[in-house]
Amino acid sequence: MGILEDKSNARLFYKYLSKVYDRVNRFNWNDEMRSEALSWLEFGEDDRVLDVGCGTGFGTEGLLEHAEDVHGLDQSVHQMEKAFEKFGKRDRVNFYRGDAERLPFRDDAFDVVWSSGSIEYWPNPVEGLRELRRVAKPGGQVLVVGPDYPHNRVLQRVADAIMLFYDEDEADRMFEEAGYETFEHHIQRATPRSPRAITTVARVPEE
Repeated sequence: MGILEDKSNARLFYKYLSKVYDRVNRFNWNDEMRSEALSWLEFGEDDRVLDVGCGTGFGTEGLLEHAEDVHGLDQSVHQMEKAFEKFGKRDRVNFYRGDAERLPFRDDAFDVVWSSGSIEYWPNPVEGLRELRRVAKPGGQVLVVGPDYPHNRVLQRVADAIMLFYDEDEADRMFEEAGYETFEHHIQRATPRSPRAITTVARVPEE
């Protein structure tokens, strides 16, 4: 387990990173990548949408372009304070402080569940993916963005020491173990020198 997969370490990390997060993050995850990911989802007129690990609200901002009933959850109060500055606490988005592996929502509560830049910090990613499936309606969509596993052996050792990185084979294993039957992976990249992101779009099984 990488050092930032410990939740207390991740909270401390984001206490300081939150001050510059929106500027730094665009090197890895930018507006064009977000728009492309959003294009892989289907939004209905009255859809209820959840952003898990919403952070400063970068993904949330994109979701608001497609839905009016948007909810955001994060474990870092410092990250969410930046989101409050953009959207207010209860104005355009309903925010919650909570854990991705123990979501404080009822079963089948959302039409779309989005999570970008969060899974890499989950100590038990399969359990987190099960939770996303649990709170999504049957037939609903779940989109997860995480860091693609590097090909360079030196970078692999660094990645393993920090947090979760995974390739398409590992993504297959995690999503299947979490109970998803239909999903597809996309590799995204901000620039040729940027780290790759692996974006998975999954359909919640119909019951």
